[in-house]
Amino acid sequence: MLDKFDLTILDALQANARLTNAELAQRVGLSAAPCWRRVRALEEAGYIRGYRAEIDRHKIGLDVLAFVRIDAVQNSGPALQGLEDAIRLIPEVVSCHYISGTGTFELQVVSRDLNTFSQFARQVLVNLPNVKDLHTSFSLGEVKGNGVLPLGHLAG
Repeated sequence: MLDKFDLTILDALQANARLTNAELAQRVGLSAAPCWRRVRALEEAGYIRGYRAEIDRHKIGLDVLAFVRIDAVQNSGPALQGLEDAIRLIPEVVSCHYISGTGTFELQVVSRDLNTFSQFARQVLVNLPNVKDLHTSFSLGEVKGNGVLPLGHLAG
């Protein structure tokens, strides 16, 4: 069970994963050694899955964000597994979710521009195994996208 120190650690690391252990310990209200042990325990328990830099996609020339709904021909068995495996290998697909309602998967795809996306969709996405249809929407601007998870529901 997570306590207030664990929640404070998770919150602080979501905001800034580059904090030194000393800085984190000070924010949490622990000394360095117990803070380090708690971080390690959170990592080992799978609460913290990793650390990475958040890169501005526009700064690296990926100005298009598309939401692509894929309808699969078959929604079970090896055919669906083959589609999943193929999607995992595509670097331009930054997120993929099974969805309810119409469609099988919802992908987030990044691309340099609309022409590049169009080529990618025609050459890669429609040729994935078990694909029946694609439906695409484009982001016109991001309102919120930092990926920070709310933790308030875990507090006593």
